[in-house]
Order: sequence, then structure tokens, then C-alpha cells
Amino acid sequence: MNIGRKWLLTAVIAGSLLGGAVGGTVISAVTSSGKASAATPTTTTATPSTATAPSGTFKPNEDPAHEATESAAREAQEDAGQVPTVP
Repeated sequence: MNIGRKWLLTAVIAGSLLGGAVGGTVISAVTSSGKASAATPTTTTATPSTATAPSGTFKPNEDPAHEATESAAREAQEDAGQVPTVP
């Protein structure tokens, strides 16, 4: 194989690798942006979050610092044994 053919083969291989990398990037960008625009919007409802799974019995926070910042409606729900739904 002469020197001209070696350089030609090297150029073809380098172009192939570069084209594959650029093509992969373009395809990846197109498919990821297509997924973002085609996503079905979902609605979420706000629910009170708890740190642990409910055990079946509500235990209110009776700490004095917490009680001082609590609304009367929330305290009434806690006193009734309900999980508070008001701030």
C-alpha cells in the first residue's frame, strides 16, 4: 500500500469517527427535545407529607414552640384527632 492510500484511509476513518460523534450528538439532542415537548402534562394534588408512614393513630405536636405558631383551626383539628389540613 503506498503512502497516498494510507493517508486516504486515515482520513476516511477519522471522518467516519468524527461524523459518528457529531451525528450521535445531534440525534441525542433531537430525541431528548422531542420527548420534552411531547410529554403529557400531569396534574398533582397537594397532600400533606409525612416523614414516616401513618401508623393509624395521629399524634399531634404539642411542643410549646410549635403550639405558639399554630392557627386555631389547626389546633382544633389536632384536638379532634384529625390530621391537620390547614396551616
